[in-house]
Amino acid sequence: MKKGTIKIFIALFILGVVFNTPFLAYSQSGDENNEEVRVLNKEIQAKKEQIEKIQEQQEIYASAIKQKQGEQASLNNQLSILENRLAKAQLDIASVEIEMDRVDLEIKKTNLSILEKNEGIEREREHIGNVLKLIYKQDRVTTLEAVLLNESLTDFLNEMRYLEDINEEIADSLDNLEDAKHELENEKLALNENNKELLVLKEDLNDKQNVLENEQASKGFILDQSRSSEKEYQRLLAKAKQEQQSAAADIVSLEKTVRAKIEGLSGEELKFNDDGLIWPVPKNTITAYFHDPEYPFRYIFEHPAIDIRSGQGTTLKAAASGYVARTKLSGTNYGYIMIIHGDGLSTVYGHVSKIYVEEDEYVVQGQAIGASGGMPGTPGAGRLTTGPHLHFEVRLNGIPVNPLEYLP
Repeated sequence: MKKGTIKIFIALFILGVVFNTPFLAYSQSGDENNEEVRVLNKEIQAKKEQIEKIQEQQEIYASAIKQKQGEQASLNNQLSILENRLAKAQLDIASVEIEMDRVDLEIKKTNLSILEKNEGIEREREHIGNVLKLIYKQDRVTTLEAVLLNESLTDFLNEMRYLEDINEEIADSLDNLEDAKHELENEKLALNENNKELLVLKEDLNDKQNVLENEQASKGFILDQSRSSEKEYQRLLAKAKQEQQSAAADIVSLEKTVRAKIEGLSGEELKFNDDGLIWPVPKNTITAYFHDPEYPFRYIFEHPAIDIRSGQGTTLKAAASGYVARTKLSGTNYGYIMIIHGDGLSTVYGHVSKIYVEEDEYVVQGQAIGASGGMPGTPGAGRLTTGPHLHFEVRLNGIPVNPLEYLP
């Protein structure tokens, strides 16, 4: 056998040992990881199927709620709406919990992929090191030695090109693996962020369930007051409607009266001196939106505000500087505070349990003006209440507008 041929055979044998052994181990490790990935994928698919079944049940409850909301108001009707909403909220929470489990499984799968890629990268680095050693040895061979060991210089150069090609291929492979690793790490970060979002969503859904449970307590209070009589319930609704209409008329009348009074005292129109409105309570879950089609008492009146979840007794802050036009708190009847601001704006804070300011008093933005309420049967709650929250109105020239268009 020629010396050049023997030399190439030995080089190929060395390269085969260097490259095949690690890749064999890598393949075995990859098989183990692939089995785990297959199990995780199966579990992930099962979670997705569970969520789909829950979504089908959610649609059934949503349809039942919509149907009942379109029917005439009655005691049984309202209780049915509440029960369906509570059941749907429980399904919402279950769905989020399953979704969180699914994300955890995705994260585990991604971690396995990252581990596998890291192992592959380390092996590729070792391969490159071995190839560089071979190339280094070839570099130390003199031209005379190359001629003696090979039939011609061409054979030696062919060997060098062969080693260089292998090195280049492995370098490209390393780059690809590095890119894959970065992609997987980014995916893991995205999944972790997704998990955090789901935790927040779960808290929101728990809040929603608490609100619905408060609504159920409210209906229980109404049932006690009405003695489970449909006739008595209708009478209470009529009183509640009258109470709300009286408050709305009072607010509209005060809007004009107070502004005229202020202009008469100062000789000029009240100006808005703040950068904008602030949240009167910590920004939180909104349980009912402006003109909300799902508002439980929409058949009595359009909801002219947003309801913000807030615990009983939460400090209320003036959304903007202005003059207190009305403070009303009489027993368990509907209690509220109205503040007149500049540029035709005014704000109303409903279901208040305590009031810290007086009529005609000037308040500054962020000043404590009272405490929230809404718990059935407590001061300021009124007959129409869905549990502890703040009923927050914004009016422009006396007309209710969507508060979310003014809040940050």
